[in-house]
Amino acid sequence: MKEHDLDHSGEENEIGYVKVDRYDPLKIERIASHYSDILSDLGEDPQREGLLKTPERVAKALQFLTHGYDLKPEEILKSAMFKEEYSQMVVVKDIEVYSMCEHHLLPFFGKAHIAYIPNGHIVGLSKIPRVVDAFARRLQVQERLTNEIRDCIQSTLAPLGVAVVIECKHLCMSMRGIQKQNSVTTTSAFTGAFANERTRSEFLTLITASLD
Repeated sequence: MKEHDLDHSGEENEIGYVKVDRYDPLKIERIASHYSDILSDLGEDPQREGLLKTPERVAKALQFLTHGYDLKPEEILKSAMFKEEYSQMVVVKDIEVYSMCEHHLLPFFGKAHIAYIPNGHIVGLSKIPRVVDAFARRLQVQERLTNEIRDCIQSTLAPLGVAVVIECKHLCMSMRGIQKQNSVTTTSAFTGAFANERTRSEFLTLITASLD
């Protein structure tokens, strides 16, 4: 729906995006049918008591974990843009990130730190974590996720600059493959004023500083 979306109660709203977990019964049925076969191929009995509802549960979990495909990140930002003559750095740090690696369908998770320098418009602070979620709740690689968040904020708000740093642990590295449990992957992306070393250093100092 273009002008209205449905919330979890089935009611329409005008905020331009859907936040809640909502399931498509046909998709659930199709995905679940495949997982019955997968369980059999793994050597399990999909008809035993503990697994009877597992295909449906997995299908619902996957639909929730990838519900970002149904969200419109630009509309999230536009729903709370305000004219404001503030031109200093705005930083939102320690945003929880949960996503799915597109190579192995295993989770990666961590934190995102985002800043922008307004150029006539600011945005409601809660919208920045929502944009992170909209892109993270898709099959992803961390590098693309970082760029998508940066580009969305830059193109929608047209600020003087955007900075994004993401730090994540990847279960495809800790549970399988090289099996390095303590490794962390850090990616970054910058535009505009953050190409300046002094501005970028200020941002990096702010996201590593403690308020304690």
